[in-house]
Amino acid sequence: MKTIRRYLISKTHSPRNLAHQTGLTHPKKKSTFVRFLGIGTTIWASGHLSCAPAGEAGQPTSVLFTNALVLDGSGEAAFTADVAIEDNRITFVGDANEDAIAMRDTIALDGLLLTPGFIDMHSHVNLEEEYSRPATEFITQGITTAVIGVDGIGTPDLADLYEQFEAAGIGLNVLSYVGHGNIRQRVLGMDDRAPTEAELDEMRALTRKGMEEGAFGISSGLFYTPGYYAEATEVIELGKVAAEYDAIYDTHDRDLGGTYKGIGYLNSIREAIQIGSASSLRVIFSHFNAQGVANYGRAPEGAALIDSARTAGLEVTAAQHVYTSSMSSLRAYTIPRWAQAGGPEQMARRFQHPDTAQILNVQTMEMLEIRGGPAKIVFADPRPEFNGKTLAEVAEQRRLTVPETVRELIGDGNVWVMTRDLYEVDNTRYLATMPWMMTCTDGVSTMPTQDITHPRAYGGFPKKIRQFVNEDQAIDLSFAIRSMTGLAADFLRLPDRGYVREGMIADIAIIDPNRFTDRATYENPLRLSEGVIHLLVNGTFAIQDEVITDDRAGKVIRHNSP
Repeated sequence: MKTIRRYLISKTHSPRNLAHQTGLTHPKKKSTFVRFLGIGTTIWASGHLSCAPAGEAGQPTSVLFTNALVLDGSGEAAFTADVAIEDNRITFVGDANEDAIAMRDTIALDGLLLTPGFIDMHSHVNLEEEYSRPATEFITQGITTAVIGVDGIGTPDLADLYEQFEAAGIGLNVLSYVGHGNIRQRVLGMDDRAPTEAELDEMRALTRKGMEEGAFGISSGLFYTPGYYAEATEVIELGKVAAEYDAIYDTHDRDLGGTYKGIGYLNSIREAIQIGSASSLRVIFSHFNAQGVANYGRAPEGAALIDSARTAGLEVTAAQHVYTSSMSSLRAYTIPRWAQAGGPEQMARRFQHPDTAQILNVQTMEMLEIRGGPAKIVFADPRPEFNGKTLAEVAEQRRLTVPETVRELIGDGNVWVMTRDLYEVDNTRYLATMPWMMTCTDGVSTMPTQDITHPRAYGGFPKKIRQFVNEDQAIDLSFAIRSMTGLAADFLRLPDRGYVREGMIADIAIIDPNRFTDRATYENPLRLSEGVIHLLVNGTFAIQDEVITDDRAGKVIRHNSP
């Protein structure tokens, strides 16, 4: 007989704090014991569960979760219910006693939160490498689905990529965009020019290939090269191809406010909305926020542009992570785009030219000034000699100027860095209250040799709840959960995910609200989040009793597939 632990919500957290945040009432107590007809399962007042032996490995799931506090993804107040899972589907939500529901296994939740599995709307989980296929740092946040191919990097060769994922096994579900930047680089390399008509046709064909192989839309990274070299009209032409498949335009837009000699924060938002409108794509802004001290307090202006577009009938949305630091490459933050044109060899030649180097000395420092200076640039690279140091510190150690240090490091290969305090908390909090704001990690899988990374890969989802629900009370819990589940599923047009409803696929998170929190910090970024008691991916336990099962039940989700 299997004994399953029981979890209770403490008086300090459950009736008062959760009621304040969600309008909940304390769930009614069950009777001293409940007997489910047909399988002899008994829940005793002692808090232990006796039941028939759990299914052997490989058997379909057959489990009844009793007395759950359900937040179903709709944004409505929580309710107490029993939830049954059969194989990979939710088969019952309600009162199991009244309907005489019996499953092979029964787990008493006694007020634990039961929610849809979370959907990470902008992820860099690396499922191509064995070390990161379990996606441990993501599933321990409650994430069951990740959106990849973002920032314009998504491959159009999705059939090959998906075959690799399915053969190896992956820890969570995955769906992808096809990337404008990937396509542009295949056709034009790193050239700073417009495509010819023949080249544009080739780019259209690659876009169509990606869409035919299951992409959910097209992503762009117009902040990065080579996407930066594209005019909006070029992206629109590829977008029109994607639009034939009822698709999405996902964008790391050209200028969040931190771009050197950019078009500006608001103009960048306008450009992305124009691209979506002209190509008939619905739009999502990746990790939407205003960058730089000059844009502190300006989030309402950007949000107003999205609200205006929505009022005009366009489907425009965004996703956010709630950290104040960004993470990208040193090259993206310190080398102007004209100097990157033509690719690494051309860039290296420019580095060696004395006159060009003098120009770069000035412009690199101007770029860093936008980001708060070299002391705000912190290395988060797999190479341990850099990790945790600031750019200012590394330059001092090498006895070089900051621009010279940048060029020397990039000459040895690009380097991952964070910009600390690039985003303002007040901006981020304001954006979290928007009804169209989803949630993401923007997290990169950590390499085995890497000690420092951005903590968002390990804590993005629980941090949003800890900071903006529990501490600031800027949003309530049901609103936050919707931003992570049903809102994302609706935007992605996923008909059977994102909600706790009968007939839906059983991507389910069961969370202890007393303990659900992020533990990763900038100083100790590899600490897993805690508080996810059970996690089901397609009806299979990925986490059971807080233990990672390593049952890789993730699926590839193809757009418009049956």
